[in-house]
Amino acid sequence: MTSDFIPLGRAERPPRARWLAPLSIVLGSMMTLLPIVSVVPFLPPFGLMLLLGWRLTRGDSMPVWASVPLGFFDDILSGQPLGSAMLLWPMCILVIDVLDTRLVWRDFWQDWLIAAGGMAFALIAGRLIALPFSAHVDTALLLQIVISVSLFPVISRFCSWLDSDVKKS
Repeated sequence: MTSDFIPLGRAERPPRARWLAPLSIVLGSMMTLLPIVSVVPFLPPFGLMLLLGWRLTRGDSMPVWASVPLGFFDDILSGQPLGSAMLLWPMCILVIDVLDTRLVWRDFWQDWLIAAGGMAFALIAGRLIALPFSAHVDTALLLQIVISVSLFPVISRFCSWLDSDVKKS
């Protein structure tokens, strides 16, 4: 009987979140492909919301650099200028990493506030990158931010549910 060497700090098998987190973020980014016709863009950025949900729920679910290719995929699908999510998503993740070093502990309300700031920053900066200053889309952007912030607890709970390794018999 041979025993395999497992380095300190490593689990016996890699967590399911290693592949499930990027897959769920990609599927969240694909929500923009749904045939919803509206005059006002109200659909929240599900890819970004899932990225923030995974990062705030389970920090080790994926490396920091993974937000760059995920942002590239979102840029391709969403129609934003190429590179906007590739820039804004890692910035949100890096700010969360800095806050993790500063905060001793976080509760759900702080996670919600951090995610709200990240989503608002990404949506406002994406608007500034994609549209001219004279475009009158501020009320639509505010509606999108409010919908995104209010849906984040559902997204966070969904990430926690996906991450649970409890098997019920």
